[in-house]
Amino acid sequence: MSELIPTITFTEFKKLKPEQLQRMKSSEVTFNGDYLFTFVNGRLEESGYLKTQTEYSCQTANAVAGESLEQILEEVTNG
Repeated sequence: MSELIPTITFTEFKKLKPEQLQRMKSSEVTFNGDYLFTFVNGRLEESGYLKTQTEYSCQTANAVAGESLEQILEEVTNG
């Protein structure tokens, strides 16, 4: 875990409304002490650099791992 980025539990994260998320600092989201994901609040930055870099990182990660929402939901539906 990063010591420079605040940590929030998934349970706390789920309780936040969109307006609250827009105000929140970027944070690492954990569940039962395990890292889930990093919430990156790009709204706090006007130039778009952060959004562009995040999109690039996500495209790179998606090219090598992960499943689409459709694949996950299909697995649940088909058992």
